Amino acid sequence: MLAENISSKSSDSQSRSLKQWLRQAFTPTRLLDLLPIFILGIVLALLALYVPTFFNSRNIVNIFVQASTLGLMAIGMTAVMVGGGMDLSIPSVMALSAIFGAMRMEAGGSILESCLIMLVVGCVAGCINGYAVAYLKMIPFVVTLAMMTIASGTAIWITNSVSVPVVNEEFFSIILDRIFDIPRPILIMVVMVVIATIAFKRTMIGRWLYAAGTNAKTARVSGIPVDRVIFGTYVLSGFFAGLTAIILSARLGAASANLGNDGVVLDIVSSAVVGGVSIYGGVGSPLGAVLGAIFMTVISNSMNMMQVSFFTGLIIKGIVIITFVAIDSLKKR
Repeated sequence: MLAENISSKSSDSQSRSLKQWLRQAFTPTRLLDLLPIFILGIVLALLALYVPTFFNSRNIVNIFVQASTLGLMAIGMTAVMVGGGMDLSIPSVMALSAIFGAMRMEAGGSILESCLIMLVVGCVAGCINGYAVAYLKMIPFVVTLAMMTIASGTAIWITNSVSVPVVNEEFFSIILDRIFDIPRPILIMVVMVVIATIAFKRTMIGRWLYAAGTNAKTARVSGIPVDRVIFGTYVLSGFFAGLTAIILSARLGAASANLGNDGVVLDIVSSAVVGGVSIYGGVGSPLGAVLGAIFMTVISNSMNMMQVSFFTGLIIKGIVIITFVAIDSLKKR
């Protein structure tokens, strides 16, 4: 009888321990964190059923190449959003940077000079955005929307809506060739993710950035130079816009104002939000944003293969953004 009681108590204890473990392992927050993986699993399962050619090795490499440019811009957006801001001008600045670089290359400029021009144009635009937001205390949405309009208008004005060709085989070779059978754009993205992750997680500036994005007033009281940190995020965003311009102009063999169309903004924001970057600031990582970019590229690629219309694709991406913003809001509660 005593043995039975002991066995019963032991069984009850194990049952309670199991229930406690399940509660801790599957909290609402953790379930929300796992939701993107669940959605991706559903998407991949549907693709396996309806688009078996999606898993062709050539298509997979193509997806990662496409995601490399989106991922780079998403890293820049992540820096801004973690700091509590928003940068809608990234695609337009990227297009303008590509145009200036392509025009210099067309005029006989060296590859190095042309690439530096693209990076400088991006960083200058970032400086303007950063100064207006950090020091003039202007609203990020308004400032970057204005910059988007200025950059887009300038790109159309100086090109007359005509593409600027890039005809330089050496440039193509430097940017697009493979290393160990991996296209360089993918390697560039990987290197930038590693550097950005170390900067975000392992440096004092990274800790300042998260503190500024979480609560700017508290960060200022703690002695953190919030204005300089916020300014730096927009400069970094401009840098990644310029870097993306280099890769895209090589991939497409031309630069045009159309590179920065409105749909690209949607893709960048989607990538960041899907990757776990909070629209409220203080939360997010470069790796998450790049994974979000890959996720969005998978969706775009699969819709193309299923011949889904462009406008239907925009609706789906809009729904994705709303869904993940809702998840982010639930996490905040």
